[in-house]
Amino acid sequence: MSGRSRNVAVLAGSLFGISLAEELWLVFIPKYLESLGAGGAAIGVYASTRDLLDGAYQVPGGWLADRLGRKRTLVALTIVAAAGYAVYACAPHWSLVMAGTFLVMAWKAGAFPTTFAVIGDALPRERRAVAFAVQSILVRVPRIVGAPIGGTLIVALGVVAGVRTALAISVVIALGVVLVQRAGFDGDEDGPALADRASMRAVWRRMDPGLKRLLWADSLVRIGEGIATSFIVLYVTGPLHVSAATFGVLYAIQQAVAITLYLPMGRLGDRVGRRPLVTATFLAFAAFPLAVRLSHGLASLVAAFVVGGLKEMGEPARKAMIVDLADPAHRGRSVGVYYGIRNLLVVPAGAFGGWLYIGDPALPLEIAGIVATVGAVVYVATTRRAVASP
Repeated sequence: MSGRSRNVAVLAGSLFGISLAEELWLVFIPKYLESLGAGGAAIGVYASTRDLLDGAYQVPGGWLADRLGRKRTLVALTIVAAAGYAVYACAPHWSLVMAGTFLVMAWKAGAFPTTFAVIGDALPRERRAVAFAVQSILVRVPRIVGAPIGGTLIVALGVVAGVRTALAISVVIALGVVLVQRAGFDGDEDGPALADRASMRAVWRRMDPGLKRLLWADSLVRIGEGIATSFIVLYVTGPLHVSAATFGVLYAIQQAVAITLYLPMGRLGDRVGRRPLVTATFLAFAAFPLAVRLSHGLASLVAAFVVGGLKEMGEPARKAMIVDLADPAHRGRSVGVYYGIRNLLVVPAGAFGGWLYIGDPALPLEIAGIVATVGAVVYVATTRRAVASP
């Protein structure tokens, strides 16, 4: 196996392992915070803190990928994330969970540009959407397994003990991933970007106009998502009186639908173009929170979470479009700038959702659907015949 092929394989193993580690507890963190004394406003702040770090870590993550290399970046950020899981597990109060989030987000946000860079280094344009489909499957298969296991631990041990047990398992998994990265990744295959020393401002100036158009529409859609994300679990397990274990099953259904679609949609994106699939995924982002809001029983919730799975159908095409339009000379930083801007714009959404939730638990879902719909309309209006396709 060549160095670049081996690097993609190690990346795949890393994505699967860390996703499995985090999905044991991630969807239940709002319940964990609530059990440690946090109110709706604090949970909203937690969501906004994740969004803030998801944006703030993208640019330095891209810089590390280009300047230090793919291997060293992956290893370092995995270790930092594992330390964050340990802080979460030991937290006696919700405020320490907030502090631990600064470590936990090192993988999800900081290592994100590296994953794009490794795929872009190794694969030609006509294979990238399928590659991102495989990447998405590796990230989401653990959600089918992890969320039900986490829900079962909570039912058996209680919210606090159940989440802490899941976090302890996560630390062990993350350390195993570090060993795989150190042994398997070829550090000499870091791509052409290492030779380019363009600043982040220069990267933005050089960014393709089509990528900027995608960025602005994507940002609106994700702001809508951010308003509702942390409150869907609270709405379903609160006003709708669904158990944590049943919510885990609903979440698994959502991920199963997404996984079923990834490969065929990835192949379609490589063959017929990115734009139609990106449009469809933005519309599904808007429909999901509204479908949950309109649910009044288990059957309608199952249908709503199927809609939630549909919102991933265009993700491989969207990610491939980003790599297509990013300059190979600074691919890691281009991805970092894109996601840094997008995710920083999303930062206020979680806190705004918390404020809405205090007034009416259904409001975050309703407003989220409206904002995401606006984003989808903006994308269609601004990218007609302008977005690059294969």
